[in-house]
Amino acid sequence: MIRPSLLIGSLLPVLAGVLAAQEAPPATAGDPPARVARIAYLAGTVSLQTSGDTVWSLASVNYPMTTGDRLYSDRGGRAELQVGDLTLRASEATDLTVTSLTDDFVQIGMAQGTLRLSVYRMAAGDSIEIDTPRGALTLLAAGDYRVDAPVDDSTMVVSVRTGSLQWTAGGVAQTVEGGQAIVVSGINPIQVASTALPPTDDFDRWSADRDHALASSPSAQYVSRDIPGYSDLDAAGSWDTDAEYGPIWYPSGVGADWAPYRHGHWVWIDPWGWTWVEREPWGYAPFHYGRWVYQRSRWGWCPGAWGGRPYYSPALVVFADGSGFGAQAWFPLGPGEPYHPWYHADADYRRRMNAPTFGRVTNIAVNVNVTTINYRNRRVAFTAVPVSTFRSGLPISKRIMAVTPDQIVRSRIAPHPYVQPGASAAAGGSLSPSRPGEHRPTFTIAPTPRAAPPLRPNTPVIVRRAVPVPRPMPEGGAGKPMKPTPILITRHAPPPEEPSFPVRQQAMRPDVGRPLEPQQIDNLRRGKPAGPARDSENPPHPAMPRPAPQPPAPRAQPAPRPQEPKPRPMQAPKPAPAQKPAPQKPDRRRGPGN
Repeated sequence: MIRPSLLIGSLLPVLAGVLAAQEAPPATAGDPPARVARIAYLAGTVSLQTSGDTVWSLASVNYPMTTGDRLYSDRGGRAELQVGDLTLRASEATDLTVTSLTDDFVQIGMAQGTLRLSVYRMAAGDSIEIDTPRGALTLLAAGDYRVDAPVDDSTMVVSVRTGSLQWTAGGVAQTVEGGQAIVVSGINPIQVASTALPPTDDFDRWSADRDHALASSPSAQYVSRDIPGYSDLDAAGSWDTDAEYGPIWYPSGVGADWAPYRHGHWVWIDPWGWTWVEREPWGYAPFHYGRWVYQRSRWGWCPGAWGGRPYYSPALVVFADGSGFGAQAWFPLGPGEPYHPWYHADADYRRRMNAPTFGRVTNIAVNVNVTTINYRNRRVAFTAVPVSTFRSGLPISKRIMAVTPDQIVRSRIAPHPYVQPGASAAAGGSLSPSRPGEHRPTFTIAPTPRAAPPLRPNTPVIVRRAVPVPRPMPEGGAGKPMKPTPILITRHAPPPEEPSFPVRQQAMRPDVGRPLEPQQIDNLRRGKPAGPARDSENPPHPAMPRPAPQPPAPRAQPAPRPQEPKPRPMQAPKPAPAQKPAPQKPDRRRGPGN
């Protein structure tokens, strides 16, 4: 048995419910985060529940998850999430919520299942927390971790192959070092004890193989390891070095008419709004970082060189107003061309988004009038689809409209698509056959533990009144079985919930297609009107046409009095005209010639 290092503190009852006084700042405060959790791998049935929604949709590879999104892998399912130097892998029957995801904090709610975490590097100031029904886990160093929380509410096992973490619940904290494991059982009370590391299984071996592919990727010498998806480029193309733009990756196996941002679909993800989800399995890094260039009759991706942490973009494109021919249009940015967010962002965020250098292109001018830029990819990769296709989040490859060179030139650069997102675009995918449960986990904050002498070996620690007893909640309407809503122990209160999509959709009506700003979201949370947007746009949003003034209605006049008809003089009757015989109609029941 392993001798654990246990710190016993005051066994105070945890705070139940929503603790407004200890809430973290709103997730929408300030700029969007510089990173997301990319769905990198799926097997079996895996369902997605987006922030502010109760509908479950089928998850798709390359979908970017952010604060408030929830993932469930059904029986026989597996999923992998990549967040820069952190990879999370879920086995079957695992329920995960991205509770909070910022530039320096990853908080995951784990209601049940099996989760492996590979932390390749922890930068100064970074924090990773996993909240479970039996305690909060704070990762303290890079390493390999595993959490097993069975569905049947039996014991939870926390294993640390390498690294170090701290388990916290009910005023008790235990540090678990590499080569150690703990077993946690019960709810009220919770019991924690040391145990031997479980033997590796197929899930461990699969995870190790995935880690090896990341560590040995040749593309890592050209692409920052903080950019998810770099290893997918290895088998899907080849690298070359260009004298003008530096390293360029060329995809293989694409058709002669292939162009960036033509094989996938658009979805709506707040706070970014319209976001591209690519169909190409290798497409995540090339469509959310860097720039595209067309030369020598082929497309190449320039990853660029970042001086610091790379910044995620929902799509590195320029939108064009295709309302003149009933379409929404866009085209990819080229090296040296500025990216202008169509969502809330301050000047420093815009500068960081345009920080990468591309070979000899060492500076991207941000403060320019975008309508005067001669975009190099506008004529060769201009893509237009019907507005209904764009609004509904449908795959676009078979719905692309033919446009003339004159239409391309005349289409004005737009600050954002003038398209109101539909519910299907916000749901993240088609309806899932799996129904893990509508009610999201709730959280209770663990008291701060105090140091105490270590416990004697082989003697469990008993933590009384660690969490409130979960209350059964109806799932799926009347007649359905009652299921308890998971209550997860956390050290940090989660951000406030996102308003529902119908509420946000209604608030966007004054400026369709423009994501709501932080103060507008906060107003909706308080039950107030969203209010006007404050940010300026580049290019400025064209003024919405006002209805033509109507001429004033004529003043009502009194109805004229009825007049008696004047008598007409008597006239002699005219003789009736002679009646002509009516023409005889053919018998239509008889065929021709009969």
